[in-house]
Amino acid sequence: MSQAQRLQRGSGYPLGANVSAEGVNFAVFSAHADAIDLCVFDYRGEELLWSEPLPGRTANIWHGFLPNAQPGLVYAYRASGPYAPHEGHRFDSERLLLDPYAREIVGEFSWRSAEPPALKARVIASEPPPDASRRPRIPSESRILYELHVKGFSQQMTAIEADLRGSYAALAQPAALSHLKQLGVTTVSLLPVQQVLSERALSERGLVNYWGYNTLGFFCPDPRLASKRAQAIGKPPHDLHNARAVRDEFRAMVDALHQANIEVILDIVLNHTCESDHTGPTLSWRGLDNASWYRLDHDWPDRYVNDSGCGNTLDTRQPRVLQFVMDVLRFWIKEMGVDGFRFDLAPILARGDHGFESRHAFFQAISQDPVLSSVLLIAEPWDVGANGYQLGAFPAGWLEWNDRFRDAMRRFWLCGHMTRGEFAQRLCASADIFQRGHRLPSESVSYLSSHDGFTLRDLVTYEQRHNELNGEHNRDGHSANFSCNFGVEGETDYLEVVVARQRMQRALLATCLLAQGTPMLAAGSELGHTQRGNNNAYCQDNALSWLDWSAADTAMITFTSHVVALRRRYQPFINHWYQGVRGEHAKHDLDWLSASGERLEGEAWQHSEDRCLGALLNETGSGETLLLLVNGEAARRPFSLPAGHWQLLLDSTDDKGGALSDRHGDALSLTNTLNLPGHAVMLLCRKRDGFPS
Repeated sequence: MSQAQRLQRGSGYPLGANVSAEGVNFAVFSAHADAIDLCVFDYRGEELLWSEPLPGRTANIWHGFLPNAQPGLVYAYRASGPYAPHEGHRFDSERLLLDPYAREIVGEFSWRSAEPPALKARVIASEPPPDASRRPRIPSESRILYELHVKGFSQQMTAIEADLRGSYAALAQPAALSHLKQLGVTTVSLLPVQQVLSERALSERGLVNYWGYNTLGFFCPDPRLASKRAQAIGKPPHDLHNARAVRDEFRAMVDALHQANIEVILDIVLNHTCESDHTGPTLSWRGLDNASWYRLDHDWPDRYVNDSGCGNTLDTRQPRVLQFVMDVLRFWIKEMGVDGFRFDLAPILARGDHGFESRHAFFQAISQDPVLSSVLLIAEPWDVGANGYQLGAFPAGWLEWNDRFRDAMRRFWLCGHMTRGEFAQRLCASADIFQRGHRLPSESVSYLSSHDGFTLRDLVTYEQRHNELNGEHNRDGHSANFSCNFGVEGETDYLEVVVARQRMQRALLATCLLAQGTPMLAAGSELGHTQRGNNNAYCQDNALSWLDWSAADTAMITFTSHVVALRRRYQPFINHWYQGVRGEHAKHDLDWLSASGERLEGEAWQHSEDRCLGALLNETGSGETLLLLVNGEAARRPFSLPAGHWQLLLDSTDDKGGALSDRHGDALSLTNTLNLPGHAVMLLCRKRDGFPS
């Protein structure tokens, strides 16, 4: 067959390699290339069979159609154009380039090789969409987020078969689903599952990017997170089936979670690529059109704007880059069945010429998209660029990680450096930040720990980070952790310290899970998971990061489940902003009380030495009147209760949470004073007519 007969003009849409009954259409973007060649290889990606320029160019989309081509074809691109770094161009017509829309990546990149083999893509047919009717419908006020790493969650779960542990398939197993259901989790937030490339520095230290925030294949479920069964299918000579086995396993995981009425959201990294800075590898985007894909320094176009802190920053001001972002998101919703996304360093996606823009084209594109406008969207509302902290600035409907809640609760409970006013503000979904702009309380994500930073147990065990294993001389990770070790740095058998730490973990958990907003737990918070003081375990793919189920604190699991059940049943805080006085009898929807039983007013809010207060909730989701009592001090405090007979629902000093019973009902009344323990959270329900509600 002659060259003229190989490629027809084809179509510029959709981008990527798309299969039809007649063949495969190839389409790739470059505004500055002079030509782009399609290079076709044998099925292993080792021998170049032929190459030919893409014959069509439409609106800077280069395209061509290969008749009779089928799924399994392996290909790459070569882009010709100027090599002029001072003008932002880095073309090299000899370099093979991966398709940004690759559905399966062939080959492995090695930092240790002088000439690492080029990565290629394998043509994959699109999957039929999953059954949308099986997606959970979780009300915003009922959502409980649970952040987990696919491998770390189950790698040491012996209740799961060994060849499934640490994989997508493991999350679909009864043991994993049972634990999530026992906790009351409604939504799992998976750390990145797209195929990644570990950084050069990690490779040189014999480490890997365990968390996965360095994306190589935006349309590829990472094969490293597939089970050994799925990986075995992909071994030669059957490697044509590897990507399908991995995708099938991922989709089966999503389906199993959906059947358990659990949503699946993905942590997705669309702020940078794995090509890093100007010294990094040219794998795809840089070689296809460096000046379009990345934000370049205005004064030094051979250098990258680094708002991500990872070497480069994708430029969503460019329409085709924004199209790529939208295509990635739609792929994971439509073909892989997930329910939404948590956007890493989200302000980058909405940076215009002069910084973050609340009406950026990225937000506009999502809001009008028939697929994406109705999915769950969560922002990490900061990046490392100028004016990168944008908590509260995202559009209505978006959820945002609220680090003001995280730090305030740590300081209140662990450091003693927090006023009651600040505590109450953060407990009530940071109304000072979120109430404007028609935001709802549920759009504030309340959390105490996440993948990044100390685990909950380490918050009460270490005052200093211990990141030596990362190989960065303990300089990496957060330095301001607002933690407390209770007199001993690290693990100890000293009973008094152990008891105090467990008690504080329960108080922190109760505060987070009962607060207004959407609560999020980091996986392992309920187990007593420790990383031995490492607060930046991004490169620790080992037992330091994996949950140790054999050492799980079963009492803490029971306590956590109890608090979540109370939240679900009694809905202490409504998903609307409290206004103060409501109704013809001037009844307050929410009253804040001092230990004397009087309303907190004026300067009393600002006394950081007094950290005892109560929230009288006259308007709750369940219609009950509830009283939330908090004592952040070590000493017991007598607390005068409001009028009525009260039933104890929760006592955080009890490792069982204080059973839901009437055992305290007769003792707690208008004339009595409750002796509120130190470092405690209590939840009480007012009886109706002297009887339990």
